[in-house]
Amino acid sequence: MNLKTTAVLAAAAILMPLAAQAQNVAIVNGKAVPKARVTTLLKQATRGGQAVTPELEQRAKDEVVLREIFAQAAEKRGIAASEGYKSQMELARQSVLIGELFRDYKEKNPASEAEAKAEYDKVKAQNGGTEYRARHILVEKEEDATKLLAELKAGAKFEDLAKKSSKDPGSAENGGDLDFAKADSYVPEFGAALTKLKKGEMTEAPVKTQFGYHIIKLEDSREAQFPGFDEVKPQLMQRLEQTKLQKFQEDLKNSAKTDYKFAAPGGPQ
Repeated sequence: MNLKTTAVLAAAAILMPLAAQAQNVAIVNGKAVPKARVTTLLKQATRGGQAVTPELEQRAKDEVVLREIFAQAAEKRGIAASEGYKSQMELARQSVLIGELFRDYKEKNPASEAEAKAEYDKVKAQNGGTEYRARHILVEKEEDATKLLAELKAGAKFEDLAKKSSKDPGSAENGGDLDFAKADSYVPEFGAALTKLKKGEMTEAPVKTQFGYHIIKLEDSREAQFPGFDEVKPQLMQRLEQTKLQKFQEDLKNSAKTDYKFAAPGGPQ
């Protein structure tokens, strides 16, 4: 062996531990803990919305080294050969595999802006129309409602009588104010009476519903308010992606050949 060969071998002997250190976080009882495990933990954290910081990286390193220490202790005690361990490992294997399947599907089938816009237009059309801002006074008996109507026609303030006499706990303190809402958000009798009023008018006679007798006053009306597309786009995209994933899951379930009978939706689990 010449001097040149000896020098090369000596250099290799020095560099090999350095190369190992570059690939590993630590050596635990002679077994390497690869940095890839840290990378995997950090990826899981970022998927959950966490930002990768030096502190998070350090915690991830601590975690993988501790896991190796504990895992080696479990193996020495023969736990890896137990049936309980094997059963849980199979469930864990399936969980990871399924999680990766769904993640892969979502990455390859993202919701498009065009799909989100179409969904937005659909929802907007369903929620269009007129909104009414009403006040009401609710009482149990028709004769009480009739007396209150007489007081109102004599000049009493609607807000004052609502605070004093209305049995609706949600609006009485606000002078009977129900804020803006569509007519079909109320019980049918109330909504029908409301749409017949003009701004500033109140019902000529008490309106009977399942809750009692109402005196209704229309304060104002307007076209239904709806948020802009850009404002709700993130939520729409998320909902569309979830809908796609649910359909993917349902298609897999329906196409599988099995003798198992799933419980009907809403049935016993």
